[in-house]
Amino acid sequence: MRKSAEEARRTRERIVEVAVDQASRLGLTGLTIGALAEALEMSKAGVVGPFGSRSDLQLAALDRAVEMFTAAVVTPGRAAGAGLPCLQAVIDAWCAYLADSPFPNGCFVTAASCELDAQPGELRARLRHTVTRWRSFLAEQITAAQAAGELDPDLDPEDLVSLLTGLAATANQEIQLLGDDRAAPRARRLMRTALISHHPGPTA
Repeated sequence: MRKSAEEARRTRERIVEVAVDQASRLGLTGLTIGALAEALEMSKAGVVGPFGSRSDLQLAALDRAVEMFTAAVVTPGRAAGAGLPCLQAVIDAWCAYLADSPFPNGCFVTAASCELDAQPGELRARLRHTVTRWRSFLAEQITAAQAAGELDPDLDPEDLVSLLTGLAATANQEIQLLGDDRAAPRARRLMRTALISHHPGPTA
């Protein structure tokens, strides 16, 4: 029984791994059971079985991509400590992630956001929740930096969140579409400059 459960887990992991790769190339809505079955040399029933439905498989692929981003970008930030150290570590890890993406077509969440922004449904709702949590994490670190006297207390955290995420999205496009090798270092420099520009001024 234990061996069967372990085999089922490994099979599910293998399916998700290939699903993430295909979804990065074709989009989450372009993910099909038939194409997965062919790539995995499995039956369609064997592919969909561990998930119950194609939509649940799509959600699993999205969740895995988010887990990979979290491990690559958020975890190093948390390890650095709250506030400005976290933001600096996140910027470094984020830009490295963009430069050497584990996905064929760059940042998975950025691509999925463009794909799903006008398609209501469970996938879009899950993605919206993910993006909201990410933005909230950044805002929390900005607020912590303000409380520690590391950033201007009059700064609206959402302004800086929009600036940082906008620079990341631009870098992703420059890397993937324009083939610009300077995009990630440029984004890192501009993000760090944004932090420096919001350092609190000298007190009277």
